Amino acid sequence: MSEHLTIVNHPLVQHKLTLMRKKDTSTAVFRQLLREISQLLAYEITHDLALTMTTVETPLMEMEAPVLAGKKLALVSILRAGNGLLDGVLELIPSARVGFVGLYRDEATLQPVKYYFKVPTELADRRVIVVDPMLATGNSSAAAVSMLKEAGARDIRFLCLLAAPEGVARMAEAHPDVPIVTAALDERLNDKGYILPGLGDAGDRMFGTK
Repeated sequence: MSEHLTIVNHPLVQHKLTLMRKKDTSTAVFRQLLREISQLLAYEITHDLALTMTTVETPLMEMEAPVLAGKKLALVSILRAGNGLLDGVLELIPSARVGFVGLYRDEATLQPVKYYFKVPTELADRRVIVVDPMLATGNSSAAAVSMLKEAGARDIRFLCLLAAPEGVARMAEAHPDVPIVTAALDERLNDKGYILPGLGDAGDRMFGTK
């Protein structure tokens, strides 16, 4: 499990996550904290990006210096809550290409159903980072990753704020080749599929909806 899952224990990540968990944290503050924490998580998930050398002119002399190699990254948000993480990561990697996957849960079968799918071209040549704040049951996340693989993606990472053991296990079973980076692994899911202790519904808290 440890190879599949990385928990970012950085003090700033943990401090900001605690503030986000508090039920009396306002929508505006929650959104700001999510943007900040997403950048710290993005730092971890991009630490092994490939580099190449280029020639640059400093004010003093010419030198060989490292730059990112290959195609631009693809960031894929699982709607709607994924957009909160997406905003922060995009500030860090503004040249990234962006895609969206929209899923809802069929109340009869409890299976995820696709209602929107728009992703960058040439996914096979890009590092793809899928973002969604909550990895709860893992069903939607696993379905989204399956769709991306069908669209050609081969190098996929999953970035979330909170994970439940059930969701991590589901992803490991469905996509053992997709590493997960998160700020915390919480205790369990309740009978409605919410992460405990969690922070409530990330989308509702981000957008001020109920």
